[in-house]
Amino acid sequence: MPSVQVKAIVPVFPGTNSEYDSCAALDKAGFSSRQVIIRNITPSALSESISELASAIRESKVVFIPGGVSGGDEPEGSAKFISAVFRNPAVTDAVNELLYANDGLMLGICNGFQALVKLGLVPFGEIRDIGEDCPTLTFNNVGRHIAKYVTTTVCNANSPWLLKCELGGEYVLPVSHGEGRFIGSVPPGQIVTRYVDNPNGSENDVEGIISPDGRVFGKMAHTERAGRFVAKNIPGNKGQPIFESAYYYYN
Repeated sequence: MPSVQVKAIVPVFPGTNSEYDSCAALDKAGFSSRQVIIRNITPSALSESISELASAIRESKVVFIPGGVSGGDEPEGSAKFISAVFRNPAVTDAVNELLYANDGLMLGICNGFQALVKLGLVPFGEIRDIGEDCPTLTFNNVGRHIAKYVTTTVCNANSPWLLKCELGGEYVLPVSHGEGRFIGSVPPGQIVTRYVDNPNGSENDVEGIISPDGRVFGKMAHTERAGRFVAKNIPGNKGQPIFESAYYYYN
């Protein structure tokens, strides 16, 4: 039986810098990916981009918000513009349709994870207003940007994104962030990946969390930045199969 073609989109915002790695990871897993460029040089360009994004979401099964330095990664401002775009009613409606009517999935890594948290998609599973008592991502406790390989472990595989991951398995992945420290209360069943060697001071060693139904997954470590000749001098399993898991879910 032939595999079903599954479309995935990668929205590219000002400051995004992982779009090519993200598309390559999706395509390698079997998806048919495309980038949607968000242009904000003029009001009309932004309006056109928002319409294109909403249409692309409706035509796809997967939305992957990649990493980068949205808005110049200004202090306490990571992913604010991304969040604002997704709160546009047309885009919000498309996301709701994707998740609740079309059996769709969402992923956010690093800057994308920050956007999902600001939107409420993790941990709540819906775009909603966020209060001061909600979970957030804030400055690393070391007081500076971190760029290194870290060890993470899968502590819960109850998500389409983790179907092929080894429960309890350890994966060595790159991180690159200044505001990656997770703080706040999340139901234990929604914490799916933790740091073994916590680099930023995240509460409960949280590296990644999911929505209540597991369809939305946010994480800090860059699983997409992998390849045959990447980090060959660093020991450990660097092939975390989250993209393969999501493709397997549809096939």
